[in-house]
Amino acid sequence: MASREKHRVNEEPEEEATPEKRWIQKMMKSARRYHKLCPYYDKKTRQCLLMVTVEGRQGKCDKDGKFENCPVFIKFLEKMYKYYTERRKVLPNDFQDVVNQAFLIDFNA
Repeated sequence: MASREKHRVNEEPEEEATPEKRWIQKMMKSARRYHKLCPYYDKKTRQCLLMVTVEGRQGKCDKDGKFENCPVFIKFLEKMYKYYTERRKVLPNDFQDVVNQAFLIDFNA
């Protein structure tokens, strides 16, 4: 029995996925289904359109339009989650629902 306890102590505790993280992962999967590049990436100017919404500044996309592990894209989804949960609205099940509403939402209100 002592060996079992020792084994459990050495194991790293697994982080349980919070509802927010699960929803963000779901939106990332859905976004991959519809888009190869980030829908907020301007190919001509290489600008990230989300930087204005999320960070309040304009800037070039560091990821060349790929939204996998993009901190700006993830922060945007976190803000969307917070927006929906604070107003007790139903969370979108599909990324297309988020895309259609993204610039209509005032995050600062």
